[in-house]
Amino acid sequence: MNIDEAKRIPLSLILEKIGMYPVKQNEKDSWYYAFWRNEKTASLHVNLKTNQWYDFGDGVGGDAVNLACLHLKNTNEHDTVADALRWLSNMTVSNFNQRFIASAVENEPYWQLIKSEPLKNIALLRYLDKRGIDRKLANEVITECYVRNNDNSKKVFALGFKNEDGGWELRNAYFKSCVAPKTITFIRGKDHKPRNIHLFEGFMDFLTVLTINKGPLKDDTIILNSLSCLSAATPYMQNYGYRAAYTWMDNDKAGRKATIQLAEFCKTEADLLHKPLNEVYASHKDVNAWHMSNLNLSI
Repeated sequence: MNIDEAKRIPLSLILEKIGMYPVKQNEKDSWYYAFWRNEKTASLHVNLKTNQWYDFGDGVGGDAVNLACLHLKNTNEHDTVADALRWLSNMTVSNFNQRFIASAVENEPYWQLIKSEPLKNIALLRYLDKRGIDRKLANEVITECYVRNNDNSKKVFALGFKNEDGGWELRNAYFKSCVAPKTITFIRGKDHKPRNIHLFEGFMDFLTVLTINKGPLKDDTIILNSLSCLSAATPYMQNYGYRAAYTWMDNDKAGRKATIQLAEFCKTEADLLHKPLNEVYASHKDVNAWHMSNLNLSI
C-alpha cells in the first residue's frame, strides 16, 4: 500500500478498528473523543468529505496516515510513515475489498436514492448466492436500490436495506456505502411481544441467520448497520420486558468492545440475560464468513 492509497481509507473506518465511535455526526462531519487522552468533550473532528481530521485540543490534524502514526505512537509501537502504511495495509486487506477502499471516501456520505424496487437484478441475486443467502428470504427484507452520487453524478445499483430514519445501507460485490441518515433497523419477530431480541452488526449477518433458520425469526431483531449506532439500539430494549438479548457481533476488537457494552447494558435491565453467540462462529470474523466457509463458498 502506498501513501495515496492509504490516504483514501475512510478515517471513520480507522477509528472504528481501534474502538472509537462518533459522539455526534451528520452527513459531512463526525466528532470523536481524542483516543490519546481522557476528555469529556469530543474535540477530534473528522471532515467526511475531505477525509481530514483536526484535534481542537492539541491544534493538530492531518490525514489517514497521520492518524495511524498517532495511534501507533499512543500504543507504544514504532510510528514512522512506513510503520503506519504497514499497519493500515494489514487492517484493510483482511476486511475490505480493495476496490471499495479506493472509492470509499468518494462514495460513502453523498448518495441520493433515485428509486427502490423488488429485487430482480441478476448480478445482485448472484452476489447473494455467493454469500450463501436465500434469495426468497432476502427479498422480504431488502430491495434493489439505484442511487446517484451528488458530487460527481455517478450512478450505482445495490442491495438496499432500509433503516428506521429512512436511510439505506447499500451493498453489492464491489461497493459498500449508505444513503443518509444512518441508524439502526428494527424488525418485529413473528411472535407477539416476544421474550427475546437479537442484535447484529450488519444486514448480511442477519440474512445469514434467516437463511440458516429457513425463515423469519420469532424474536425481535435490531441490525446496528454500524457499531457507531449502538447507542441508538438500547432505547428499543429498555423496559420492554425482554428476557434474553442474543448478540452476533464480529470477532474483532471493535466487535468484542461492542459485546462488552451490550453486556453492561443488559445488567441495567431487570431479568435481561445477555447471550453472546460468538462461540458459534469463533474461528471466523463474522456469521456470514462462517456460513460461507461451511458451504465452501467464496467471493
